[in-house]
Amino acid sequence: MAGPTIDFWQARFEAGQTPWERDTASPQLGKWLAAGEIRPGEDVVVPGCGGGWEVAALAAHGVRVRGLDYAPAALARAADRLERQGLQAPLEQADVLQWQPAAAVDAVYEQTCLCALHPDHWTRYADQLHAWLRPGGRLFALFMQMRRDSAAQGIVEGPPYHCDINAMRALFPAGRWKWPKPPFAAVMHSNGAFELAMVLERR
Repeated sequence: MAGPTIDFWQARFEAGQTPWERDTASPQLGKWLAAGEIRPGEDVVVPGCGGGWEVAALAAHGVRVRGLDYAPAALARAADRLERQGLQAPLEQADVLQWQPAAAVDAVYEQTCLCALHPDHWTRYADQLHAWLRPGGRLFALFMQMRRDSAAQGIVEGPPYHCDINAMRALFPAGRWKWPKPPFAAVMHSNGAFELAMVLERR
């Protein structure tokens, strides 16, 4: 399998080397919740949930949220966070390229999973997201923008892998997804990278 292995992610969570985590839920998630775009009682999946900040924020909002991650150490951290906040949400160790929900869900919160997967697996992952969602379900997407100079030589470097908006339009084509009109909100990271935030609707 191209890209980082489960051992790669396990080692980073065990060592606390997780600079992609903000030590709080994404501010964009807070905006979506405040706007009522994700509602209490909805079924939401968070693939690549990591330390569980967004799982906890969704659970606190009354969302029926499920967190998935590849690395046991990530799930242990998420479980500890939920317990300390007096919250409950199912957490599963899962390969997002294989996992399937028992029934179609209302929404998927995609923040750090796509950019953690080698681009060789993006098409499969996009197919998975489409299959998980019910028709009319929503993909709350934060596409990482981290273009490196090596890209000019055709080198694929990551994680995180740069989620170029043109590549995202091809990966999530208009025939399968309803796209909002740009410009899209930029959500900044302390390392200088940023994400483009948007909500896609499954056709």
